[in-house]
Amino acid sequence: MFIAANLKLLRKRSGKSQEELAQALGLNRSTYSGYENEVAQPSLEMLLSISQYHKVTLDDLIAKDFSTYADSDWNSMENHWKTGAKGTNLRILTTVVNSDNEEEVELIPEKVRAGYVAGYADPEFMRDLPTLKLPFLSKNRKYRAFPISGDSMPPVSHGSYVVGEFVQDWLSLPSNSPCVIVTNNDGIVFKYVFNQLKEAQQLLLVSSNPSYEPYTVSVENVLEVWRFVSYISKEIPDVQLDAEGMGASFRNLQKDIQQILIHLSDPNSKA
Repeated sequence: MFIAANLKLLRKRSGKSQEELAQALGLNRSTYSGYENEVAQPSLEMLLSISQYHKVTLDDLIAKDFSTYADSDWNSMENHWKTGAKGTNLRILTTVVNSDNEEEVELIPEKVRAGYVAGYADPEFMRDLPTLKLPFLSKNRKYRAFPISGDSMPPVSHGSYVVGEFVQDWLSLPSNSPCVIVTNNDGIVFKYVFNQLKEAQQLLLVSSNPSYEPYTVSVENVLEVWRFVSYISKEIPDVQLDAEGMGASFRNLQKDIQQILIHLSDPNSKA
């Protein structure tokens, strides 16, 4: 393994001192110095944090000798995330088709949501899922329905299902888009997405419920992005009207009642 030598080289390329890098990783300087000097070995969790900080893959950090890299190798490695984010390499998308060779809308039940991260690319896993028929959706897009839990995204309530459209190119995703994001760490989450891929190789996820703090996920942690199209719920959202809105609604109701009464008293009149 080349961990110690790679850590030292990556730090020097970033222009950071051991103290600065240790602080960025939540460590004291002596602990980080021990990693570079092979006095101690970082945990797997710390290696993941270091790889995300330097925007390199964990495999490369452990197994590749960065001292042999030419400038072209560094450019390729540092920009590898763009290939994944843009979908240049075809994403694995396992899907179910019906007897007419049309793609179905797979529904992920709550009871199997925890297994979706491991099974989303498994044909057998997908084949066993229930499907929906939603004729108002385009036949030229791929859709999937995901379970929603918690109260972080009103008016979409706990127990609802969000129907999302598969996003191939994450770089083109507009900020403030409601999306289902599938990640290695958190599984299935539904949030407003602010696209920070070009600036920081990450997505900022924001809840519509202000009680929940926004947080970021690195591009390496993202498996799938599904942009919100519709949702299915057993509950009608509780809409609170202000005084002006209630007054307008009441006046419209009065007008409708008046038109009905006129029509009943004189069927030949125009409503």
